[in-house]
Amino acid sequence: EHCDSVLEVIETLKKEKVMTLAIEQVESAIFLQDFEVKKGKKYALIFGNEVYGVSQKAIEICDSCIEIPQLGSKHSLNISVSAGIVIWDLFQKTIQQK
Repeated sequence: EHCDSVLEVIETLKKEKVMTLAIEQVESAIFLQDFEVKKGKKYALIFGNEVYGVSQKAIEICDSCIEIPQLGSKHSLNISVSAGIVIWDLFQKTIQQK
């Protein structure tokens, strides 16, 4: 199914009972190390543009937000680095459940 925007994709996934997670630094975000993977649950990770991040509208309709904790004054990671960190962490949590 074709969607014209990320907002459409998120809404479609939510209708299919997939938990949508924006990977972004926002006040309500759960730190990655504190996020618990639920056995049998499907997840979709929403990553943003390296300059602008995930749009505010997308953040508002996602089920939750996850933040990669960072130290220092620069709070930005390359998108491929961010994706690798989050996917690896969730993968590790998934295989620990078996």
